[in-house]
Amino acid sequence: MKTSDFYFDLPQELIAQKPAGKRGDDRLMLLSRSNGSVQHYMMESLPDLVEEGTLMIFNNSRVRRSRCYGIKVATGREQEFMFLNQMGPEGNRWNTMVRGAKKVKVGGVYRFSDGSEGTIVENPCDTGTEFRTIEFSQRIDEDWFERNGHIPLPPYIKREDTEIDSERYQTIYAKETGSAACPTAGLHFTEPLLARLREKKIDLEWITLHVGLGTFLPVRSEQIEDHKMHEEVYTVPYDVAEKINLAKKEGRPVLAVGTTSVRTLESAADENGIVHGGTGSTHIFMYPGYKFKVVDQMFTNFHTPESTLIMLVSAFASREYILNAYSEAVKEKYHFFSYGDAMLIK
Repeated sequence: MKTSDFYFDLPQELIAQKPAGKRGDDRLMLLSRSNGSVQHYMMESLPDLVEEGTLMIFNNSRVRRSRCYGIKVATGREQEFMFLNQMGPEGNRWNTMVRGAKKVKVGGVYRFSDGSEGTIVENPCDTGTEFRTIEFSQRIDEDWFERNGHIPLPPYIKREDTEIDSERYQTIYAKETGSAACPTAGLHFTEPLLARLREKKIDLEWITLHVGLGTFLPVRSEQIEDHKMHEEVYTVPYDVAEKINLAKKEGRPVLAVGTTSVRTLESAADENGIVHGGTGSTHIFMYPGYKFKVVDQMFTNFHTPESTLIMLVSAFASREYILNAYSEAVKEKYHFFSYGDAMLIK
């Protein structure tokens, strides 16, 4: 299939630049996997749309303040770094994504706001890409990011982060720090909404997948099959794996909240659909033709044109149904992307 097969026209004014005035005060589209029909609701209606006994799986990864600005010591020029993942046990070497990577050369030294300095070091995997490896003389921990970092808002949000984002670009159940971008489907959930889901005897469980910024990398290949996915680390607690397998055995739906939960569950399952607990890594790429082994229903946001995320939901609900639903969302002026509205596919 061609990347262009997943293009749709999206007016700029429908790209949400800030969260709703109140968390959870968002619109919700219900899309049928069986016939492509759509219905319009608000998030408060979600418990009425999920059947009793459903097992909902959430991603509890917490967003790191991973956008950091360093000053090049030799020139005084400011450079933005997006810290993605630690490399090696010492904790002083990190994989980063940088703007204008061609200008960020091996040997360059950058000073950060607390006075610490990092040096760009050689890494064969960085050649000709957006990525650079930076090494410090000391271990870089979460306190360092709190001192030096900013909330890593996605590139389509055309403003600087504020204190509001410190709260709102984080799910209420975020626990395990490590994501360079928020698993944004979870942003719609509030404590009262979770309580209503539990009251309806809907089971809620959590897994962890640390989101990498490869999520936002464009698909540059003309044929989607030629695209190489980024790698992300996930953990499925052993007791959660047992509950998922029991739900499948009993014929109860497994509803994944967010594409990150989908990626985790499908990656942790063997060829028979049995989910195995533990920690692993995945670069799974789901596009039309992929056969889902675990996930029966999906709660997600509206995704960017020609992205791996719209390809994933198209694999789940068919490209035709997704593009028709997105056309309806544009017509009805839904808000798109991280701070936008939501879709339930069942």
